[in-house]
Amino acid sequence: MIYTITFNPSIDYILQVDNFKFGEVNRVKEDYKYPGGKGINVSRVLNNLNVKSKALGFIGGFTGEYISKFLENEGVDTGFIRVEGDTRINVKLKTDEETEINCSGSEIKEDDLNKLFKEVERLTKDDFVVLAGNIQKTLPRDCYSQVQKICLKNKVKVVVDTTGDALISTLKYNPFLIKPNKYELSEIFDTEIVNKEEIIYYAEKLIQMGARNVIISMAGEGALLICDEGVYHAKVPQDIVKNSVGAGDSLIGGFLANYINTSDIIEAFKWGVTCGSATAFSDDLCKKHDVEKLLDEIEISKIK
Repeated sequence: MIYTITFNPSIDYILQVDNFKFGEVNRVKEDYKYPGGKGINVSRVLNNLNVKSKALGFIGGFTGEYISKFLENEGVDTGFIRVEGDTRINVKLKTDEETEINCSGSEIKEDDLNKLFKEVERLTKDDFVVLAGNIQKTLPRDCYSQVQKICLKNKVKVVVDTTGDALISTLKYNPFLIKPNKYELSEIFDTEIVNKEEIIYYAEKLIQMGARNVIISMAGEGALLICDEGVYHAKVPQDIVKNSVGAGDSLIGGFLANYINTSDIIEAFKWGVTCGSATAFSDDLCKKHDVEKLLDEIEISKIK
């Protein structure tokens, strides 16, 4: 079973505005409201691929209730912990340039956090846990590490998708998979990475630091997989990008959807990259028929 944990969910309020002008009244062409948060996105993608998962995390207020009902209506199993305060609303403005306004989120108390830890303690070696996104400032910076300690004891496989020190702190617990993009990789090592060779060099350092498998997403340049079998590059088709939000989460969802059935990391990589591309070319998260239609266009090559 796959469990996703989203410490700081949101409602993503997406507004499409033609020729947005600051300081003036702007008319919205179209608007959408979706449950947001990286772990939730992974669960939604898995559900679209007919793979069951359970979305864990913290929700509160009328906005939290909206997220819960939306996911349940889609068929996503949830086990959210209810907290005081409202779950945040993030605004995604799509106009000539894409702009995001992200709020800070609800306060999570120690008792709430302990409830989550007890949920994780029930998991076994047959389970995966996805830790994705940032955590609230009110929470300890090592929350991911605390979850990993529990998972390590029970041999639960952990996927981590976060950035900076939060990611680095998880490496000593040997996460099954991490997925920084090339810009986040530059931030981790405080250096400017300009080509594929440098990306591979620093991604291999992450392996040396404890990660078992590393995927580096590179937008239109595709993605790299660094694993025991070698280094692989996924070339992606070029098309009009409609939705950059959730493409990385879709990659993780597609990867896990395939891996739990095949245990083939290269084929799972191909599925992950296909799902990421399908989301980028869609208005919302990818659907199964979009992925299947695009799958043959993804080229995987071993480069090292």
